[in-house]
Amino acid sequence: MAVITNVEFVKSNNFMQKELKRIQITQTGSNFEREKLLYPFGFKGGYLTELWQAVSMLQSQSGARKVGLATQSVLYGDADLFAVNSEANGNALMYVLVNKALELVKKNSFKTPVELLDKILPQLIVEGKKITGKSDLNVNFVYNALVSVDNAAWLLYATENGFSNFDQMIPNGYKEALSHKNDKIAVMYQISYSMSMSELTAAAKKGYFVFKVKTGFPGTQKEMLQKDMDRLLQIHTTLKNVKSNHSANGNVIYTMDANGRYEKKETLVAYLDYAKKIGAYENILLYEEPFVESNNENVADIGLMIVADESIHEEADAIKRINQGYGALVLKGIAKTLSFSMKIAKLAHERNIPCLCADLTVNPILVDWHKNLAGRLAPFPGLGMGLLETNGNMNYTNWEKMKAYHPYAGAAWTEVKDGVFELGEDFYKKSGGIFVASEHYDSLIPKL
Repeated sequence: MAVITNVEFVKSNNFMQKELKRIQITQTGSNFEREKLLYPFGFKGGYLTELWQAVSMLQSQSGARKVGLATQSVLYGDADLFAVNSEANGNALMYVLVNKALELVKKNSFKTPVELLDKILPQLIVEGKKITGKSDLNVNFVYNALVSVDNAAWLLYATENGFSNFDQMIPNGYKEALSHKNDKIAVMYQISYSMSMSELTAAAKKGYFVFKVKTGFPGTQKEMLQKDMDRLLQIHTTLKNVKSNHSANGNVIYTMDANGRYEKKETLVAYLDYAKKIGAYENILLYEEPFVESNNENVADIGLMIVADESIHEEADAIKRINQGYGALVLKGIAKTLSFSMKIAKLAHERNIPCLCADLTVNPILVDWHKNLAGRLAPFPGLGMGLLETNGNMNYTNWEKMKAYHPYAGAAWTEVKDGVFELGEDFYKKSGGIFVASEHYDSLIPKL
């Protein structure tokens, strides 16, 4: 009897699957809501006071209609653009780009959203530079503008092909990288520049055990380093005696994120040396995107897991960072599109590189879009569960009202319990509710 190899089996299995439909978009629409933040939210050397919730609608030739959501973050997308524009103007520029993306979608049929992204991204980068007048526009700004369009495309793709859950929706080639089903996801509790220690103490009492420290304070590199060290001392003094049964050493866990503010490796080493001096180093699990994107120093000798985020614009960037000693990659399906995140998840899986999911201060529905991704990644080393940042609950003025827009508002898996999301069978069965329309957001785009 002939022996079928794994490759032959995969080819045979793919051949037997139903042919994916080619989708043509005939109608599009968009809208947005401005959501205020409780207080200025600082990172990347700047501060946000509001976030626009973008809504995009795609209708196919068959008459199927789907609405996708996004949270715009100009500061994350391009900090230099944010710095030279008013906050509203920066958001307006991104929203114009959203609508340019919708125009391009109508000109390009697709079988999968990944294919659609590959088709329109190059032209949208050109359009983004024209709209902003910035020849060196960071591609993350373009990705952010694409999120609502991409999410709508995924929902339409699922409907057109009869997929009823997230697992069915994952295209061949990406399924193995997203084949896990974590029953728990640890929540990275974000400590912004201005968070008080009383708030931090309250969070620890609620059971949070992974604390994400925003570093890279505004100022010169010297001023930044001093402020970062002062802040670490303040935080560690508050948390050093807090215990957790989720960590290997019984202590709470720190992760750091400079959002690309450090210019040189020696500055990061000085920060970590200070962490050792005050006894905080043993609590640090990883350091996210410490360096400016132009920094290509090898980090393999630092002795701590360094993680790449903003500097990954394409698969080649991820490979470059891995070769430079970076030990993990951030997936941001809610900032860089689910389509792009699937590509990076596949690449990381093939190289045995762990991934985590970081936030963009997104709305409650998008948190569950992201949990679908985080829940299916391999458990993060040292934790035995998925790892996800979400901070909307501590930043939005109307968070409780926004939670009510979720089609499964109040479900157990939408709430954090002792620092984790517990994802049982119900979460995976319902795919976090992403296939059920939100009446509120759908109503922002009247049906034709």
